[in-house]
Amino acid sequence: DFCMVTLFLNCGMRLNELVSINVGDIDFEERKLLLKGKGSKERIIYINDACIAAIKTYLNSRKNPPEEPNALFLSRKKRRISRRRVEQIIEKLLNETGLGNRGISPHKLRHTAATLMYQHGNVDTLVIKDVLGHASIDTTEIYTHLSDNQMQSAAESLPIAKMKRRPKKKDDTKKDNEDGIKDDQNNDD
Repeated sequence: DFCMVTLFLNCGMRLNELVSINVGDIDFEERKLLLKGKGSKERIIYINDACIAAIKTYLNSRKNPPEEPNALFLSRKKRRISRRRVEQIIEKLLNETGLGNRGISPHKLRHTAATLMYQHGNVDTLVIKDVLGHASIDTTEIYTHLSDNQMQSAAESLPIAKMKRRPKKKDDTKKDNEDGIKDDQNNDD
């Protein structure tokens, strides 16, 4: 259960991608995972230490040989786990943590992963697009909604954000003529 949640939140994979993972799709040495996405498209994502540790712990906990030796996630009957069973496991975990009945699903975990990558990972949206396996950047931008703090930070981080108007000199108080030019000839504005 922990391994599934770890992969959802660290990799932002789809439910179908999770249940389709085979043990042979994982390259621990290169820290890569082959995912089979929508429309039979395959992509490789990189996995972090948390994912590697969770997968290794899960694999070490499997007791009897599985009926489907390739499948990473197995049901109690030692067969590839179903999408519905993963949904039930996530629902159970959420209920145990007091987060049940809030509409959280494996897809919401994917959404959360994308948002966290964007907000805390200093990751460009084009990279997130590839990690999530989106065909269009427009789809990715749905996941990377901006918080008020981010918008404020963006406004304040501009190089010109600290720019101030030059204080007026005493002789700048003369009235403008009809062309909008100060009456004196020493205008340097």
